[in-house]
Amino acid sequence: MKRVTLAVTLSAALALTACGTTKENDDAPAATASEACADDTTATATGPVELTDGFGRTVKLDQPAKRIAVLEWQQIEDALSLCVTPVAVADASGYGAWNSAEKLPTSGVVDVGTRGEPNREALLGTNPDLIIVEAYSADDESIKTLEKYDIPVLATKGADAADPIAQMRSTFELIAEATGRGERAQVVLDQFDATLAEAKEKVAAADVATKEFVYFDGWIDGGNVSIRPFGQGSLVGELGEEIGLTNAWTGEVDPAYGLGQSDIEGFTKVGDALLLYTGTRDPDAEDVNERLVGNPIWKKLPSVQAGNAHPFPAGIWTFGGPRSAEQVIDAYLGVLVD
Repeated sequence: MKRVTLAVTLSAALALTACGTTKENDDAPAATASEACADDTTATATGPVELTDGFGRTVKLDQPAKRIAVLEWQQIEDALSLCVTPVAVADASGYGAWNSAEKLPTSGVVDVGTRGEPNREALLGTNPDLIIVEAYSADDESIKTLEKYDIPVLATKGADAADPIAQMRSTFELIAEATGRGERAQVVLDQFDATLAEAKEKVAAADVATKEFVYFDGWIDGGNVSIRPFGQGSLVGELGEEIGLTNAWTGEVDPAYGLGQSDIEGFTKVGDALLLYTGTRDPDAEDVNERLVGNPIWKKLPSVQAGNAHPFPAGIWTFGGPRSAEQVIDAYLGVLVD
């Protein structure tokens, strides 16, 4: 099956590839933030920029970057939330399928290939004044390769399970600083904070059978269903807990993204916790959700029998920025209180 490459690690050396489950969901969230940019009145800073990126590297610019090339989906979303349209992105079609928080323009943006191996000739042909990448360390090969072309490279850290919400915000603020869009960033983050606070109040007032949950996605590997629970330290999991829920997945997770590994049998350990999963469809993969609903173990899970297994709306990128995080929060509310 096709796997969508993420900057996700289950070990220090390997990127975990994300597999979307393939259940159709017609209630995809609207890309409202890009529309908001039409009325944006926030100022763009001028003058030289000197900042420290996600790995302690100093990045110097004569002026805030205007022609940015962005090679990962969270950072594409972040740029668009800041009302900055990249001149180049990696895997535009994949971004459009998996991330609905911000709509990428269909013209004027060059697709330079895959996130893992972009076409460097196409990338350089867009004449960027800054290249934004997601990396694993200051010595990451992607940084070393791009630095050879004398174009500033801003390296962002994909995740940190110690505080995934703070890490999400930090990456967003870093891109804002590089593009002179700090004022706009504050508007977006204030809106995120307001969404979070309102959700806490709604969950606290909700009369629900359980506030325990497990969010997961999965894929079919060698004919078997593989499940990836989003445990402690995952962005989705921590957002759930921030609004007053309890993540019921206690299995081992990786130290960066808080992601675990399981099979259907593993879900017999979570009792009657809400089972929540991606509704995004991967057209190149077998429908893992259909395989789940036909599985006899799945059918016997308490949550399934009680009707408490729900897909999130399609197009929510679970490794995104503030706008995606708002969509995650809204999806929780859609299950619990709407």
